[in-house]
Amino acid sequence: MPPIALNGRTYPLPSRPTVVICADGCDPVYLEAGIAAGVLPTVARWREAGFYALADAVMPTFTNPNNLSIVTGAPPSVHGISGNFALDRDSGAEIMMTDPDIVRGETILALMSRAGVATAAITAKDKLRRMLGRGLDIGPAGICFSSEQADSCTVAEHGIDGVEALVGRATPDMYSADLSLFVLDAGIKLVEQGRARLLYLSLSDYVQHGHAPDEPEALAFHAALDERLARLEALGCAVALTADHGMNDKALPDGRPHVLFLEDILNAHFGAGAVRVICPITDPFVRHHGALGSFVRVYRKGSVPIATLADAVRALPGVDAVLTRADAASLYELPYDREADLVVTGDRNTVIGASAAEHDLSALEGHRLRSHGGAAEQSVPFLLSQPLTPEYVAMSRSRRLRNFDIFDFALNGARG
Repeated sequence: MPPIALNGRTYPLPSRPTVVICADGCDPVYLEAGIAAGVLPTVARWREAGFYALADAVMPTFTNPNNLSIVTGAPPSVHGISGNFALDRDSGAEIMMTDPDIVRGETILALMSRAGVATAAITAKDKLRRMLGRGLDIGPAGICFSSEQADSCTVAEHGIDGVEALVGRATPDMYSADLSLFVLDAGIKLVEQGRARLLYLSLSDYVQHGHAPDEPEALAFHAALDERLARLEALGCAVALTADHGMNDKALPDGRPHVLFLEDILNAHFGAGAVRVICPITDPFVRHHGALGSFVRVYRKGSVPIATLADAVRALPGVDAVLTRADAASLYELPYDREADLVVTGDRNTVIGASAAEHDLSALEGHRLRSHGGAAEQSVPFLLSQPLTPEYVAMSRSRRLRNFDIFDFALNGARG
């Protein structure tokens, strides 16, 4: 069969079972801490005998834009998904970016399934499932489901049923490490049964939001991840792992979140209703982060000049960058038609919210806020179980490596 072509790249049909994993929130520091603690022997071995580098995630460093970039091999300017949550400019409605109809173009997964490759997309969060399954040939060549809703899968909608029986345990709680481990175990079962040849496994960042890299809970989770990587390798899979974003501490020394409520600040300064601030980290898993990340979009509602708003925001402590609509679209490769009047990012230790009344932070009490969204969370691991061809080694050294290069490197660059 000829290779598939998408967004300027060609991808051969996999010659062996190939598994690409998006380890949500897996900042490289988690792997460094796990290796130092001796709980990541598989990762440590692949770093030496396979391939390991740091790559850049797309901005904003949130789940939806990065997952869609990974499965399209392209930035958000191509596939159109620029956050988890957005303001629709045409209708003025605030929407979750989960509708597959707003994804532009095809995915690698869809084209592979339609070429007859048994393809599985398994994600922790159901918010991603429908977009990842867009265009997938659901049935013998296409399986797509989430561990969050594993108990309600049907052959007609997901290409599979009986997922709990397949994995051997009940659907996990949405706020648990097992939400991710269930994804990995389901993928392993599909490989064992010969039901998938190309797999995309997208995990949850529940653990990383709650625990620093050297904490026992984080080490235990990554040790369990490592065990499953070893199992996939033992099954003869080529395995590639990257992440959608890193993770940083966003709390003050006393433990309170280090947050700027930007809509409150600007409306207090320029008058009620001057701006609307949208937090594109917002998703159904708000206990992770209280809908606070380091990237927000500012929409002018009044008559204050954009330049005046931008100057006011730049003067605030903790702000990393303030970009106009055109500059944000150009610098971050975002769809211009879906961009705000201003994009504002926080620094490594700062998150930005809208109005204090919109953010329920009660679930964060007793825990330091850890979150993402800005440029400080752009560096992610890029790991393959096999060494690269000389051509791809040279490529990795000669240009900026992106997390959405991972399918290209796994299917074209890995030596069999």
